[in-house]
Amino acid sequence: MDRSRIPDQVLVAGASGETGQELLSVLRPTELSVRATTRSYANVDMLERHGADDVIVADFFESADAVAAVDDCDIVYCTLGTPPGVRHTIGTRLVDRTGVINLITAAVGAGVSYFVLESAIGVGTSKAGLSLPARLLIRGTLSAKHDAETALRRSGLDYTIVRPGRLTNDPPSDAVVVNEGGGSFSGSIPRADVAQVMAASPFTPDARNRTLEIVSRDGMTSEPPNHVNIDWADDRLTADREHRRI
Repeated sequence: MDRSRIPDQVLVAGASGETGQELLSVLRPTELSVRATTRSYANVDMLERHGADDVIVADFFESADAVAAVDDCDIVYCTLGTPPGVRHTIGTRLVDRTGVINLITAAVGAGVSYFVLESAIGVGTSKAGLSLPARLLIRGTLSAKHDAETALRRSGLDYTIVRPGRLTNDPPSDAVVVNEGGGSFSGSIPRADVAQVMAASPFTPDARNRTLEIVSRDGMTSEPPNHVNIDWADDRLTADREHRRI
C-alpha cells in the first residue's frame, strides 16, 4: 500500500456480523467513506446507524456481487463467516472459502491497495491453539478459512491475516497479545479488540503481509511461542482525518 496516499473508500464485507459491526464503529469517526455489505435488506438501516455511508446487499457466492462491492475501494476488510450450524462440520458451500476467494479475486481486479482478512486460531499452523474436539466440530470451517488464507497470500495483494482466539462481546481490553507462526497459543478476545486491530492493520507497516494470532492479555490461556510486538497505528486514521482538514 502506498503510505503517502490517503485512502478514500473502504469496504467492510460481512458488516452485519458482530465483528463487522464493531469494525464499523471503529471506522465511523474517521473521514473514510465506508461501504458495508450484508446479505439481507433488513440490515441496511442498522448498518447505516452503525456508520456505513453506503450499504450494498451482496451474495459473495456470486462473483458479480463481489466485483460490485469492491468497486472504487482502496481497502477491503473481510469479516465474512458462516452462521452457526452443521456446515461448520461438513464444510459444504461455505462463504469462508468461496465467498472470500471471490472477494479476493475481485479485489485484485479492482486494484485494491490492501486486504485485511479475519480468520481464526485453529487454522493452519495455529491448529494446536484449538482443542481436538473443537477442531473436529468446526473442521469444515477451518479447512475453508485455510484455503482463503492461502488464496490471499498468493494473490499479490498487500494483506494482514488476523487470527483471533475465541470471540467475546466484552468491552475492549486495549491489551492485545500477538503471536506469529501458530503453535499452541490460545485464549479469548473481545470483538472490539479484533476490530481495532483490523482497522489499524493497513496503516501499520509491521503488520504488512503477516499472519498474526491475537488474544487479549486477560483472556490468554497459553503463552505465545513466538510473541511479537507491533506498534499498531491506532492514531493513523485520526491523523488522516486531521490531514484532510488542513
